[in-house]
Amino acid sequence: MTQKNVDVLILMGSDSDLATMKGAGETLDELRVSWEMTVASAHRSPSRVERLVDESPRRGVKVFIVGAGAAAHLAGMIAGRTTRPVIGVPIDSSPLSGFDALLSTVQMPPGVPVATVSVGKSGAINAAVLAAQVLALSDGDLDRRLHEYKKGLADKVEQAAARLETTTDR
Repeated sequence: MTQKNVDVLILMGSDSDLATMKGAGETLDELRVSWEMTVASAHRSPSRVERLVDESPRRGVKVFIVGAGAAAHLAGMIAGRTTRPVIGVPIDSSPLSGFDALLSTVQMPPGVPVATVSVGKSGAINAAVLAAQVLALSDGDLDRRLHEYKKGLADKVEQAAARLETTTDR
């Protein structure tokens, strides 16, 4: 992993989570938010997790996006070591289709919050939007980009409605 300064550090418990988590990076790119992604496991490489979190203030990291499946302890481990916001993405990689990861991510003890989004790819995208919204509190340009992003979502709905209305007119 390079040691450049980034606003958002995306961590995932396994490289098999990349198919889900890449949506977070793509959304942050669209919003022009700096980010970096790597693998670190709460169970298999806890010292790597600790090192990444401990180095993060020096690198300017302001928000963590953390994806993990099954036992999904990664986001909680990070939240226990930082005062920065942690957004957990439950990954649907187990026989329980992410329900186990959802419960592991959302059930945190008092004082150790993990903002938890939906399971899977849509959760990764929502995590990126939520991270950008946190950052936009002190960045007017990013706030304007978020407004444009949301306008683009609304425009897609209008276009879909127009297509449907023209094909179903009687």
